[in-house]
Amino acid sequence: MVLTIDRVNDLLDEMAEEFPEALFDGLNGGVNLLEEAVPDPDFPPGEMYILGEYCDDLLGRYINLYYGSFAALAEKEDWDEDTWADELYTTLSHELTHHMEGRGGLHALDDRDAEELEQYRRDMGLSE
Repeated sequence: MVLTIDRVNDLLDEMAEEFPEALFDGLNGGVNLLEEAVPDPDFPPGEMYILGEYCDDLLGRYINLYYGSFAALAEKEDWDEDTWADELYTTLSHELTHHMEGRGGLHALDDRDAEELEQYRRDMGLSE
């Protein structure tokens, strides 16, 4: 099942209210749901998508979530609405953790992400 972008936006709004307000401090660009799908260029087409990213740049600090990436996986894996909610919540939580670590000058989650991606690459025979 592929939910509409409007439905996903509503789910994200509801979820954001479940998180403590303090997690959003300093996130001056907010949480943005963008329409595009973002395939991970390090993997074969359709195998891996970037669902979200924490950005800290000249525009400020913000989180981008990619509706198209979620939709591509939902179609491929036949998600129901509960799976959508779980994936959205997990991704939002993950990106908020990057935000908090970034504010504290930490990078443990970045390191873990890199390790997991490298393991996926090895499992798929894409790296040595």
